[in-house]
Amino acid sequence: MKMAKSLLLSSTAGLIALSSAQAADLPVKAKAVEYVKVCTLYGSGFYYIPGTDTCIKLGGYLRAEAAFASNSVYDAGNTGLAGAHNRLSNYYYAKSRETLNIDTRTATEYGVVRTYFNGVFTWISGTYTGAGTTAVNGSTAYTTSTGSQVGGGSLGVFAAFIQFVGFTMGRAVSQFSAPWANYPANNFDGLPGAASWTAGVNQFSYTADFGQGVTASFSAQDPVAESTNIWNVSGATLAGLATGAYGASDIGGSRAPDLIAAVRIDQAWGLFQGSFAAHNNHAAYYGATEASGYAGDRWGWAAQLALSIKNIPTGSGDTINMSAVYTDGASRYNFHDQMNTTTFAMYGGARLAGAYQSVGLGGVSDSVFVTGSGQELTRTFGFQGGYTHNWNPNWATSIYGGWAAVRYDNAAKGYICGAFAANLALSSGVAGCNPDFNYGVIGSTTIWTPVKNLSFSADLTYSMLDQKYASGSTVALPLQSGVAKPGVVYELKDQNSLTMLLRVQRNW
Repeated sequence: MKMAKSLLLSSTAGLIALSSAQAADLPVKAKAVEYVKVCTLYGSGFYYIPGTDTCIKLGGYLRAEAAFASNSVYDAGNTGLAGAHNRLSNYYYAKSRETLNIDTRTATEYGVVRTYFNGVFTWISGTYTGAGTTAVNGSTAYTTSTGSQVGGGSLGVFAAFIQFVGFTMGRAVSQFSAPWANYPANNFDGLPGAASWTAGVNQFSYTADFGQGVTASFSAQDPVAESTNIWNVSGATLAGLATGAYGASDIGGSRAPDLIAAVRIDQAWGLFQGSFAAHNNHAAYYGATEASGYAGDRWGWAAQLALSIKNIPTGSGDTINMSAVYTDGASRYNFHDQMNTTTFAMYGGARLAGAYQSVGLGGVSDSVFVTGSGQELTRTFGFQGGYTHNWNPNWATSIYGGWAAVRYDNAAKGYICGAFAANLALSSGVAGCNPDFNYGVIGSTTIWTPVKNLSFSADLTYSMLDQKYASGSTVALPLQSGVAKPGVVYELKDQNSLTMLLRVQRNW
C-alpha cells in the first residue's frame, strides 16, 4: 500500500511539473480589445480609427433608376441615336449605382488634415450603336462596353483630395461651381446655364476664411475638362456638318491650367457667390505637319453669379437656387461637363413640301478659325434656377429650368456659313445662314420619402433647340447610316424632346 501511494504521489508531481512547463511556453495573455470610439469633433457619423487620433466617416448611396426617351441616364434626346427619334433610338435605359465616401480628419498643430474619397460603382443598360453597315436591313450592333456587360460594370472616381491649412489638392468640385453645381432642384443632368463638375476636376486651390461665412478661393484646375471644341472650319466635312460639328477638331496640348477666383457668402439666410475663370485656347496645326502653321493662343474667360435663398415663407425647408453665367471663349462653363454633347442634331416632322423630315442643328465651341487665320472666340450666356417646395416631411415637388445661348461673331459666321451653305446646299444661301442657337430646358420633380434616407422620385423634362437658320430653309444632308437617315432634303426647324427619369435611392 505504501508503495502504491508513493507511485501515485510521484506521478501526480510529475504531471504538475509537466503542466507548469507547458504553461510557461504559452503566449502572454492579450490586452483587452480597444473598441471603436465616437468622434464628436467633426459632426455625427465620425469614429476614431482604433489606436490613432484620426477620425473617419463612411457614407454613400445605392441608386436604381430608369430613363425613358433619353438614350442615356440622364440627358435629353438631342444628338446621335437619341436625337434621331426613330426605331434605332433606345427609349428605355437603366442604371444601378453604389457610391462609397471615405472622409478622414486629423487635428494637428497647423489645423485639420482632411482626406476625402468618393468612388462610384456603376452598371448601365446596354445600348445599340447605329452601325447600319448591313446592306440588307441596316441593323445595329449591341454595345460591348464592360459597363453594360452581364456581370460587368465600371468604376468611377468623383473625388479624391487632401485639404490642409486652406489648400485643396486633388480631384474635387470646381471652385467656380455653385454648391448645387448643376442641380438647383432637379435630377436631370443636362440642364444648361451654369458650370457643373459634380464628378470633380483636378485642382490646386486655396480658400481663405474671413469668418461669418465669408470665403475667397483661388484655384488652378485641369484645362482639358473645361474645353468644348476648337474648330478648324477649313476641315469641315459633310458628315460633321450634318451633326452640328462646324469644323475639324483642332485642340492642341495643354499649356496652362484654368485660373479660378471665387468669393462666397454662406449664412443662415442662404448663399451668394461670384466666380471668374480664365481659360487658354491652344490650337494644334492648320494641317498634318508643323510646317502648315497654326493659329495663335487666345485666352477666354467666364463669369458667374449664384444665389440661394433658404427657408422661404412658402414652407419649411423650401429653397430657391439660381445662377447666371457669361462666357467668351470658355463655353464649358455654360454648357457643362454633365451635358452629353456639344453638337446638337435633333429630328422631327416636316412642314415643307418635298422635305423628308426636319432637323435642328447647333454646335458649341470655344473658338473657330480657318487655315491661315487666328481664332475667333465664341460667346455664350445663360441662366438656370429651381424652386423646391416641401408639402410635408414625406413629399416634395420642384420646378426648374435652364437656358443658354451660343453666339458667333461676324468673322466666325462667315467661316461657318461658307462651309455650311456650300456643303449642305442651304436653300436660302449664305444670307439665310446663322449658326447661332438657343437651348432651353424646363422640368419638374416629385419626391416621396416614406422613411428617412429612402426616396422615390419622378423627373419629367422638356428640352428645346431654338435654331436661327432662316425660316423655311432646307438642307441636303448626306446618307447617315449611323442613325439610318437617308441622304435627302430636310427642313431646318426648331426641335424638342420630352424625357422622364424614375429613381429610387437609399442614402447611408
